[in-house]
Amino acid sequence: MIDGLRVLIILPALNEADGLPGVLKEIKTQLPGVDTLVVDDGSTDGTAAVATACGSPVVQLPYNLGVGGAMRLGYRYAYLHGYDVAIQVDSDGQHDPVYVPLLLEKLKEADLAIGARFDGEGDYTVRGPRKWAMGLLSFVLSRITRTRLTDTTSGFRACNRQLIEFFAQWYPVEYLGDTIESMVGAARCGFVVRQVPVAMRERTTGTPSASPFKATVYLARAGLVLLLAMIRRMPKHLKNIAAADRSSVVQRELVARS
Repeated sequence: MIDGLRVLIILPALNEADGLPGVLKEIKTQLPGVDTLVVDDGSTDGTAAVATACGSPVVQLPYNLGVGGAMRLGYRYAYLHGYDVAIQVDSDGQHDPVYVPLLLEKLKEADLAIGARFDGEGDYTVRGPRKWAMGLLSFVLSRITRTRLTDTTSGFRACNRQLIEFFAQWYPVEYLGDTIESMVGAARCGFVVRQVPVAMRERTTGTPSASPFKATVYLARAGLVLLLAMIRRMPKHLKNIAAADRSSVVQRELVARS
């Protein structure tokens, strides 16, 4: 536990057997009060066995669904096991656990806290179509969420108990949807989104998927995902989760003032 909160770090992993031991050891060393869950997304390299040997609980998907599918399962696990906070951390070493306390602090004023590159911390850069797509997404989503966002595709994110319940019932599986559509859906239902500047590191394992062609496809798909996220109807019962969250916040504020 951290400050009385049960915190779960969810690590979606696809063929990350080489890097997971170092990532899990770093988390355990820097954040001894948190639990971890490795979601093996159809790996073929022994990822699950390695994670188990490192002392982390593991859930396995029978085949590769992508990060969105892995995170949906992770949020369901967090909800069913009563966690107060769920934090997504990549298994390739890019996300530094040292920033987790800052994400937790930001959750005092938000439901979703994003660890954001391009906000004055670190020197992570992107170029070409991918940079244009990220800039466009940040511009549009900043207005949707009514806050300044610089890194809307970041997978380094923390959410509170109400948003865990929301994501456990509704979380997009499509590539890009796991960050963009989930954020838009949460904002449309009334959840508060904020960001924390973080420095991202180079991945320690795996192969980056970037190429000029894939970057162009990324740009096109990003626009399509954003459009679909804006027009898709959100189920009423999901909006009720956000409404209950807002009500509890108001009650806490009234108690604090009295």
